Amino acid sequence: MTKGDIDGLLQAEENEARRLAEKYHVNYLDLGSFELNRELVQSFPVDFLYHYNFVPLEDDGRVLKIAMADPSDLAAIDSIETFFSRKVAVYAASLRAVQEALRRSETASQVLKEATEGFIHQVVEKESGEEEDVITIEKLTEQDGSIIKLVNTIIFTAVQKRASDIHIESKENVVRIKFRIDGVLTEAMEPIDRQFQSLIISRIKIMSDLDISERRVPQDGRFRLKIKDKTIDFRVSIMPCIYGEDAVIRILDKEMITEAFAELRLDLLGFSDEILRKFRRYIVQPYGMILVTGPTGSGKTTTLYAALTEIKSPEDKIVTIEDPVEYQIEGITQIQVNEKKGLTFERGLRSILRHDPDKIMVGEIRDPETAQIAIQSALTGHLVFTTVHANNVFDVIGRFLHMHVDPYSFISSLNCILAQRLVRVLCPKCKAPVQYDDLTLELSGLSPEKYRNQVFYEPRGCPECHQTGYRGRTAIAELLELSDEIREMILVRKPLSEVRKLAESEGMVPIRQSGLEKLFSGVTSLKDLNKVTFVE
Repeated sequence: MTKGDIDGLLQAEENEARRLAEKYHVNYLDLGSFELNRELVQSFPVDFLYHYNFVPLEDDGRVLKIAMADPSDLAAIDSIETFFSRKVAVYAASLRAVQEALRRSETASQVLKEATEGFIHQVVEKESGEEEDVITIEKLTEQDGSIIKLVNTIIFTAVQKRASDIHIESKENVVRIKFRIDGVLTEAMEPIDRQFQSLIISRIKIMSDLDISERRVPQDGRFRLKIKDKTIDFRVSIMPCIYGEDAVIRILDKEMITEAFAELRLDLLGFSDEILRKFRRYIVQPYGMILVTGPTGSGKTTTLYAALTEIKSPEDKIVTIEDPVEYQIEGITQIQVNEKKGLTFERGLRSILRHDPDKIMVGEIRDPETAQIAIQSALTGHLVFTTVHANNVFDVIGRFLHMHVDPYSFISSLNCILAQRLVRVLCPKCKAPVQYDDLTLELSGLSPEKYRNQVFYEPRGCPECHQTGYRGRTAIAELLELSDEIREMILVRKPLSEVRKLAESEGMVPIRQSGLEKLFSGVTSLKDLNKVTFVE
């Protein structure tokens, strides 16, 4: 579905809400720009709000103003008046706007809080019931206080908050639940009593089809759930620790990327215009290797997907081998690594070369054999996209040379190296201006004389950003182009510090500088930039 299709659907829903408002002689309200009273919203039971699809807006002591998706539902209005002991003034809004407003007011967190209370204060009976394969907020509010409800609610809340991972950590007296949102771990709820640790882990093992009797060795599994009409895959890692087993659940929401980017293009990821111009020049080359590097969770795979989406055409055969296939792209052949069955990156890549591809994506180069095959593929007329874990564009070179690949073949095959990080984007609704003292500037590698009067921005927190102060992430990067002089310096094993100086003299912008540009323009904060890049 393209951005135009999504915009058209949203507009049609809003038009229908306006038509209902006119038909039933009530006012129409655009909830997207309305600031909700979280305390008022959370004074209603969550299942009550979702059952009647309404949002309380204002209470003056005599009349309760509400926005609802169906202003003709008199039974619902009567129930709300009876529950709150007020007359109700109705405004019309689209169903999507109502549900988005409830999400913003953290009703999912309220459900999680309610589901958790029993596990903090009382012992629950042994869990029972079949495994749920569909989770909705209505089901969560209907379920009794069981382990099944708790685990399902944790997962539901994590998906609602767009978390990428759920961490379940066993401590001496408690179990801590954390969500990784925009790359940062945050406490999801109050700590749970330690006595429920084994029940929670066992429930996750049952969902993932793992051995619940084995508690001494790591286990990996996966499961799939349907949440709000979309199917989401979850990868599970169980690790034995000193206080019991810990679990990390990776959320692979295939629709999240298409919601964030209706059309997945490189210019939507946050790269500077200069890097975009250079990188796009290399991704349309007929052959060679394009390396994207960075730590885990730095957006490497998304960048490669965006590049492939831009260059795909019916004339080319594009094949990828990944572990796992996180997002499916129409028109591209994607292969999932399965090491248990013997399908490794090395073996898969050899098979791909017999499949007559034009362009190849290798999810990650982990060993010398895969590196050698990828280099040979690039030298024999294929355009190869791949990722390597390294800190910057120069560490990649050392990483490959330590794999004992032929330096001449490697340098000859290489088109460019892109190193990237993700920095969090400050919430535009609540970011606050600030000026730093000289010591803070010096510790961040900034000249006090130059930046003493510079206005920076810091996070504050509001309902729009779930009180975090940030909304989403954007990419910063550095791109190394392989000029003849740089190739010669690498081949004669010159120190990488000298290669860096030459690259910068030829116009390469370091990743720290790329981040500073985002900082000065008010996109991110100094603290977040210092967290992902070295102070120079």
